[in-house]
Amino acid sequence: MGTVHRPLAGSEKGESVMYAIVYSSKTGNTKALAEAAHAVLPEKDCVYLGPPDPKGATADDILAGFWTDKGNCDKDMKAFLKGLEGKRIFLFGTAGFGGSEEYFNSILESVRKNIPKSNTIVGTFMCQGKMPATVRQRYESMLSVQPNKMKSMIKNFDQALSHPDEQDLQNMKESVAAAFN
Repeated sequence: MGTVHRPLAGSEKGESVMYAIVYSSKTGNTKALAEAAHAVLPEKDCVYLGPPDPKGATADDILAGFWTDKGNCDKDMKAFLKGLEGKRIFLFGTAGFGGSEEYFNSILESVRKNIPKSNTIVGTFMCQGKMPATVRQRYESMLSVQPNKMKSMIKNFDQALSHPDEQDLQNMKESVAAAFN
């Protein structure tokens, strides 16, 4: 599927609505999702693309991306989200533990608690993301203590290595296009 450019939420009669893509990415997973989102939105309407920064809060439409840290967004994204007022927000993120929509929804619910009520969530997207090798090493070191649990964690780690994959990126593009149509 080629690039799809759609008007952003709130645009009427072809008026441009400025947007920002603000993301925090530790391993490159969330950055890949941010780039996928950027590919489907009009380049000329992007006022900011990068890590949490006050410049990113100047747009009315904000795509806010995060990596999962203890079931929530990372501290930099938390601080950014808490400062937003009156914005339309599309939340997206990655989590090392994947395969469960219920888990992704619990993360999104935790992240939403960082967003002041004057904002509107226009869409969300979550997918699995690869983790640093040190995580697998930690799991391996705990095999003798909790063999069944750690074998499961290692299996999940190995499954995450290919994510976000092409299907994840396509799903992200479709979610963004649907939210801003």
